[in-house]
Amino acid sequence: GIRDIGVTGVQTCALPISRRVRRPVAAATRTVLPTPAGSAQVFVPQAYEGGYDYPLVVWLPDASQPFDLGRTMARTSLRNFLAVQTASGGDPEDRVWRAIDRVRDRWSVHPRRIYLAGQGSGGTAAFRIACRAPEAYAGVVSLGGSFPLDQGLFAAAARVRRLPMLLCLRRDAVAAEPTPIDRVLRLFHAAGATLSLRIYPGADDLSRAALADVNRWLMEDVCGPAAAAPQRCAP
Repeated sequence: GIRDIGVTGVQTCALPISRRVRRPVAAATRTVLPTPAGSAQVFVPQAYEGGYDYPLVVWLPDASQPFDLGRTMARTSLRNFLAVQTASGGDPEDRVWRAIDRVRDRWSVHPRRIYLAGQGSGGTAAFRIACRAPEAYAGVVSLGGSFPLDQGLFAAAARVRRLPMLLCLRRDAVAAEPTPIDRVLRLFHAAGATLSLRIYPGADDLSRAALADVNRWLMEDVCGPAAAAPQRCAP
C-alpha cells in the first residue's frame, strides 16, 4: 500500500489505492498553451474563470526524463490549479521566477498559493529553492527527488519549519537506499519542521496514485482537510 509519514508527529497510516477509471488525456493536453521552443509551458484549468485567484503549481522536470505537463495535470486535477512547466537551461531559481511572471502576466494567480513541484532532480531543486525563500511559496512537492542534505537549508529553521513539504517516493528506491531517508526524517524531527512522506509501489514517479495524492495534499492546504474531492474554494 501507500505509507504516509507526518514527521512532526511521526505517524504512519496505510492508505488504500483506489481503483480509478482510465481516461484519455488528449483533451487535457489542449489546455497546455503552445509556446516557443525552450520557453515555459502553461496549463490552464478547464472552465477557467478570470475573477478567481487560482493556486499555481510550478513544475520543475527532471532533465533526464520525459515530462508531459498536460498528462501530469490530467492525473492531478483538470480544474483546481493553474500550472506552469519551467523552461530549460539557466539557473533553476531564475527559471522558476520567469515562469511565475509569465503566468501572472496573463492569468489570475493567488499570490500566497504558489507551490513548487518537481520530478526527480527537479524535485530536489524544488526543495532547495523553496527552503532558501520559504516566505515566497505556499508549499513544495517532490516526486522521486530526494531532499538535499548537507546544504544548510535549515539554517533559518524558524522560517523553513512553517513551509509544508511533501515527498513521494517509490518503494523500490527507498528499499535500495534507506539511509538517506532516515537522515531526512532525523533532520526534520530535530528542526521541528513538517514533512509528509509517502511511499508507493510501481516504477512511475508520476503515477496516478501519487498525483491524485498530490492533488489532495494541495487542496487540503488551500481549503482545509475537508477538501477530499476535487473542487475549487473561495479565495
